[in-house]
Formats: sequence, structure tokens, C-alpha cells
Amino acid sequence: MSSGRAIRRNSLPPPAEPQQPGGPLSGPSNTTWRRQRLLNIGHDGAPGVDETSGLDVEAAHRTSYGTLPDSAKSQSSRKSKLSARRGFNLPGINIPLGLSLSTPHTPAHSPSHSPLLSRFGTQRRISAYDSHLVKPGPFTATTPDGPGADVTTNGIRVWYSSFTSIDWLHDSIKDTARQTSLRKRKSKRGKLLRELDRSVGWLVVSIVGFLTAIVAFMIIRSEQLLFDLKTGYCSDGWLKAKRFCCPIVDETAMIVPHFLSTQLEEEFCPAWTLWADTFGSTQDDNHWIGQLAVEWAAYAVIALIMALISCLLTINLTASTSFVTRKESGVLSDSFAESQEQLEAKTSETEPKRRVLYYAAGSGIPEVKTILSGFVIHGYLGGRTLFTKAVGLTLSVAAGLSLGKEGPFVHIASCIGNIVSRFFPKYETNEGKRREILSAASAAGVAVAFGAPIGGVLFSLEEVSYFFPAKTMWRTFFCAMVAAVTLKFLDPFGSGKLVLFQVTYDKDWHAYELIPFLFLGIFGGVFGAYFSKLNYRWSKYVRNGTWLKTHPVIEVLLVTLVSAFFGFLNPYTRMGGTELVYNLFAECRAGSSNTHSGLCVLDPSTQAMPVIRSIFVALVVKAALTLVTFGIKLPAGIFIPTLGVGACAGRIVGIFVQWAQHSYPDSSIVAACHGDLDCVIPGLYAMVGAAAALSGVTRTTVSLAVIMFELTDTLTYAVPVMLSVLVAKTVADALEPKGIYDLVIELSQLPYLDAKHDYIWGSHEINDVTDRDAYAIYVEENNTVKSLRDKLLNLINLGNGDSGFPILRTDGEGPRMIGYIGASELEHALSIVADDWEESVSFHSTKAHQHGAMASSVTSLSESASVMNFNAFDFSLYMDKAPLTVSSNSPMELVHQFFTKLGARYVVVVEPEEGFYEGVIDKKAWLAFLGELEDKH
Repeated sequence: MSSGRAIRRNSLPPPAEPQQPGGPLSGPSNTTWRRQRLLNIGHDGAPGVDETSGLDVEAAHRTSYGTLPDSAKSQSSRKSKLSARRGFNLPGINIPLGLSLSTPHTPAHSPSHSPLLSRFGTQRRISAYDSHLVKPGPFTATTPDGPGADVTTNGIRVWYSSFTSIDWLHDSIKDTARQTSLRKRKSKRGKLLRELDRSVGWLVVSIVGFLTAIVAFMIIRSEQLLFDLKTGYCSDGWLKAKRFCCPIVDETAMIVPHFLSTQLEEEFCPAWTLWADTFGSTQDDNHWIGQLAVEWAAYAVIALIMALISCLLTINLTASTSFVTRKESGVLSDSFAESQEQLEAKTSETEPKRRVLYYAAGSGIPEVKTILSGFVIHGYLGGRTLFTKAVGLTLSVAAGLSLGKEGPFVHIASCIGNIVSRFFPKYETNEGKRREILSAASAAGVAVAFGAPIGGVLFSLEEVSYFFPAKTMWRTFFCAMVAAVTLKFLDPFGSGKLVLFQVTYDKDWHAYELIPFLFLGIFGGVFGAYFSKLNYRWSKYVRNGTWLKTHPVIEVLLVTLVSAFFGFLNPYTRMGGTELVYNLFAECRAGSSNTHSGLCVLDPSTQAMPVIRSIFVALVVKAALTLVTFGIKLPAGIFIPTLGVGACAGRIVGIFVQWAQHSYPDSSIVAACHGDLDCVIPGLYAMVGAAAALSGVTRTTVSLAVIMFELTDTLTYAVPVMLSVLVAKTVADALEPKGIYDLVIELSQLPYLDAKHDYIWGSHEINDVTDRDAYAIYVEENNTVKSLRDKLLNLINLGNGDSGFPILRTDGEGPRMIGYIGASELEHALSIVADDWEESVSFHSTKAHQHGAMASSVTSLSESASVMNFNAFDFSLYMDKAPLTVSSNSPMELVHQFFTKLGARYVVVVEPEEGFYEGVIDKKAWLAFLGELEDKH
């Protein structure tokens, strides 16, 4: 070997500790290490890029995603043994002599080694994404005859980087090979292993459902205590919420006059001490003014503190720039440069190209939808995000902001599902299979949010999941059932109900009521469409277009202060979202002293209008506050505020119908009541209005109707709910085609491919979207390590890091496709041979025995690697030898089905007659094309 190569190898910083050799089947080494090696290609004697240089400074500013880096504790022998038990280590693979595979030392002051962040996660050592294809073990995908041909021709994958698409086909092939291997075992041990493999999925969803209920219980109980803490405390115990400090009002008690009801409800709980009674003065004549001031001040201060803590946790613990993982690509960033000079010139560019995201902020459902569609965002479903989401959600809801905790339960449950699946290689090393668990977890989140396990399954199918086979549906149903049953036993509200606003109506509806139900459906559609539009514009032009963009904490404090001010307009604006919906849904029982905060109208002729005015004020305030609150930098859901607005509208309509029936009892319209003045249930109208508003905002239909049925424990009101939901969705779609979740996806620039949307292709052809100038690798050329690195750099600079390179062979009149290699796989292969940048790299479409261990299969590689050197310059192992191809004269719908139904990452376009290569369509280009198509229409 030349002295120049020796200098280049020695220029890298010395290793801090021994590391397992990196090889074709090992996990990607440290991201900075791989980038350093690629930077040094082609520079004789170039100094190594130190972690303290501009490379690491720029890396601190770029947007990256994933788990946290190694901490000192992660290197302990205890965790090493644990990793070995989990199968994270790989058998040794011989690498060509002179190959430097050391990892530079990461200094303690590195941005990725923040003392604060190091407490919330560590980066474990990882094996290759496809390591179990060759790793000996009971669940390996290989057999004595070698793996299936599909596995070897589809190529070996490395870990997916953040914001890249998974290869559904590859993951499906890999799982099929694993199952085939298990079925070939005919012994008793083989049968036992098959049964264990089948039971793993059920075990995982059981654990996920149980843990989701536990976390939901802790959030609900904590939120109740902290929310009531803004008004006072329980003298019998500080850790008691108001509903546990005060006795439950007897629904069967004797009726009392309406003007005494409010006073009775306030005096019924002597153990609850208000802050005004503790700090207020009763000496002067105007003591009630002072008490009101003390009460508001305590409410506002405590709310501001809670919102501030929630916001700071979200910003400091879940910013996308704080997540780093060895699974990341080393070059998928603007900081990758050809030389140290270019690198130093880029260190002044501290502004990241991609906007910083805060993983715990918002509802999380749009991002979960994107992940389930096949996208990867490392860290979004991790332990640190789970902790921040749970704690921050408790504080933000308790602060009295116009937001809910039910929607974020889907994100929390998905985090639990992702974390649990890490302990099972069947799901840890297969992103496609992992998404089956995430679908089940999403259903469990809805089940604990609304006490509706069946509705949760349908919500996962209708709104969240992208791939939902029958087997996944059964496991999803089981997971939701386990979560609901567990929460039922925990009894978070002390009432035996899964949710506070669960009701049991015992009266039927009448035909004439279909007209107001229809009106509520129209209201829900109009409200949902314009709420989505206005929130999108507020977020785009005010929140992200003004000084608020760089001051998210100030925005949270201002919104909290405004919410506290308007919360004192009347009792309904001050209530928490769940409590307000409960009172609006509630049925007024004859003979009960519980008037549900004055919402029970005993004498419509005198009480109807004052109650309607108070509810209307609450409706306007809640709608306006929700509009500016949803999207701030703390955990916030949209379900409960939307239900509250719709329930207010429904209660107003119900009280108006009740007044009309009371004023004109002999009218033919209300003849079905037969003179019964209590035949109208305003709470039913509130439920119908709530369903209509939520359908207008989120565009859910079937799952929402089923959730409402489960809330009422009856199918009596199926027709009113279905009517309002269908009308609301129809009206909303006519005014604004996209729901709130789709608009958030668009605002966040998430690459979500909607499989349910129909496109009008018109005169467009495949050639209109085919990239004919895509960088390609020709096998006839002298493809050196440096030339391939340069092609990779050019591809990254064009923003196509999620793409790859078609591998072509010139045949007669044109090029023919022999394979395809992804950018991440090429980067990993180049980082192994980076020291020998003048060496040629080869690609072979067939199994070439003359190329050492690359010979016949992945199995032969693992068997022969220990006795002979592996040819690291043959990249055929990483090559997809059977990529999806489509003729250039095929219909556009066929390409769309390739991406939506087959989950393809790329499609190769070939000439229809001779089959010559014409170009490539990757998923990113297809999404951009669909976006332009929507804009034209």
C-alpha cells in the first residue's frame, strides 16, 4: 500500500475505544465518523476533521432526527450484556487488510453530549437493519439451503435515515423469508418456535394496551388535580382533585328552585377552599371585588407557570436538532462538503435549511399518519418524546388553555408501541412490521381517550393507518380492548365510567327533530371548514410569518394570559374542556338538584334566553381561543375544544326547541310528544352538534359515529348522529377539501402520500414526471471510490438524498437496467473503503463465484467471511437486482398504485418495445408532481 494511503488512514483521529468492525452487514458507524471518512476521500495527507472543527459546529445547527448519542453509562458492561441478549451484536466479518474502521472520540463538550439531554436517553449499539438475514438463531430468515432468491436479489439494506421512505416491498420480502424459514422446521422445536413467533404480536399489543391505559390514567388524575389547583385546594388533602374532595351530587335528590341551584352547588363542598378565601379580605364593603381580583390573579399566575413549564419542556427536550442517531445518513445534510476549505466556508451558515420541529408540540396525529404511511422520523416516537408529551400535556390542559388531551393520546400510545417493539427483533428490524404495532397503538389511544375500543379500531383504519390487513385489524381490536378494560378497572374519574362525559339517555327522538339535526350538520360543516382555513392562515402568516416565529415562549404566555382573562366571563368559559362537554351532554333528570351549572332549564319561558346567551358567549370564546391556541409550542389536541364548540351550538338549538315545544304544546309539529313537556333532550342536541363539528374539522365519519354510539351506550340515536356527520363532512369538503390534519401536514411540509385521494390525470403522461437526467452508474466505466463519492455528493446537493442510482449496462442501441442502489447503502459501502479511493468498484447482476464471499448468497457470505477476506469493493450485495419497472406508455394510475398500494420508493421507467432504460420516478418526485397537479385543479 502506498505511503499516501497510509497518511490518509493515520490522519483520522485515534479511536476512543474499541469498536466492532463495520462491514456490509454491520450497523452504520458513528455519523460523524462516516462523514469524516467521505470528506477525506481524494486528499492525500489531508488532516482529519476533528469533532471540534466546523464540521461538528455545523452539525449542531442542522436539523437531524433520531435517538440520543452514546453516554458513558451506555458503554457499561451491564448494557453490553443486555445488548448481546437482544441480538444487537454481529458475528465478526473479515475486512480487507489496512481498512481503518476506528471511530473518533466525541468530546464531552460536544453539542450531542448535553448533560440535560443525556439523562433522557442513550444510543445503544445497533446491528444492521438486515442482520437477522444472516445472523444464526431460531428466528433467522436463512435456511440450510440459503435464503430465498427474493431476499438476495432485493439487496441488503442499511438503517433508514430520518425523513426518508421505507421500502415496503423489501420489508415484506424479508418477513416472508423469515416465515418460510420457520415453516421449514418440521421438528417439535420448530413447531414451538412457530407458535412463539405467532404469539409475539399478541404479546406486544397486550403490553402496549396495558401501558397506554396506565399512562392515560396518570395523565387524567394529574390533570384533574392541577386544573382545580388554579381555583383552590382541598383542605382534606392537597393531592385530591375537586371531584374527589367533594361528595357527588345525588341525582335523585329533591328538586330545588333554579335561583338556589348555583348557591347550593358552591356551598355543597365545604372541604374545598378557594384562594380568595385564603388570601382575600372581607373587611371592606367591596370585599367581593378584592376576592374576584385574588381569584383571577391566582388563576392567571398558576396557569402561566404551568403553560411556561410545558412550553420549555417541549422546546428544550424535543427540538428536532437535539436528536442524533447512528442510524442517520452521514451525508444527508448541507454540512457535507468535498473539502475542509469548503467546510470552513459553510460554518458561517448557521441557519438550518429545514425548519426546526418540536416533536411533543401539537396533537401528533398528522405526524403519526405520515410515519404510518412509510416515512421515518427518528425520535418522534421515542422515550424522550413520550416523557415530554405526557408531562407537557398534563400541564398544558391543566393551565386552562382551549385544547384537549384526547388527540395526543394517539401520539402517546404510538410512542409506547414503538418503544415496546424495540425489544422484539421481529419488529425492531422490520419497519413495515413495526407499523402494524403502531396502528394497534393508535387505536388504543382513542380507546382510552373516549372509552370507545371499537371506535378506536375504526379511527385507526379510517384516519391514521396506511396499511391495514385483516391480521392487523384483529390485533388492533385486541389492543384497544386491553386498553379500555385496564382503564375501566383503574376508574380515573371515580364514577365507573371510562370518560367523564359518557351519558345514558333513555328517551327516543322524534321525526320533527331531524330538521334541527340537519341544521346542526350544516353548522358543523361550515365551522369545520372555516376553522381549518383560518387556523392554517393564522399559523402560516402570523405564527410563522411574524416575530412570533422566533418567540414561541412569549406566544404561549400571551395565549395563556388571554385565555385566563376570557375565562372569567361566565362559568362555562372557565370550565375545562372535558367538564364543559360533560355538562352540555348531560340529561336533566326530574327531581334532581344537579342543574349542571345552570344548564338545566326548568322554566323555558323565563330561563331559556339567559342560558342561551351564556352558552353563546362560551361558544364564541372557545372557538376563537382554539383558533389561536392549536399549533402553539406545547402538547395540544383538537378533539375536546371542537366537541365543546359543537356541543354549545347543539345545546343552544336544543334549548330553543325545548322553548318552542313548551310555548306551543298544541302545535301539530310537536304532536308526537303528546303533551309531555320533557320529551326534548337538549343534551342529545349537544351530542349531535359535537359530532358534526368534529366531523367538519377532522373529516372523520364512520369512526366518529361509532365513538358517539359507544359514549351513549345505545344505538337509539344512530340516525341523528349519522345524519349530522354526513352533512357536516359534505358541507366541509365543499368549502375546504382538506381537514385540519391534512393542512397541518401541508404546513409542516411532511411528505404524506394520500392513498384515498383521487386524481384527474388529464393529458399527463409518465414522461412528464420521469427524471431522465438522474445520476446513473454505468458498469462499463471505471467507477472508483472517489468518483462514486462525487456522484453521491451531487445527488445530495440536489436534495435527492432519499433517492439512489440506477445501475446501467450499455447494450446495443441503449442502456439496460441491471440494478439500483440507494444513497444510504452507497454511502455505507463507500465509508468502508474510503481509504482506498483509487480502487475500482464493481457491480454484478448475477451471482459471480469469482468474487470471493459475494458468491452465491447471504448465507455463504457469513459462512466464508471468517476464513477468507471479503471483497469490500464489490457493491453488488447492496444492489436491488429486481427494481419495479413500468413502461413509459403505461397509464399514470398504474404508477400511482405502485407508490400507494405496493409502497415503492422508486419506479424505473423503461422503453415499451426494447426495454431500454429511460429514467426514474422516486417517491419524492411523485409527491411534488401530485402537489402541482392539485394546485392546477
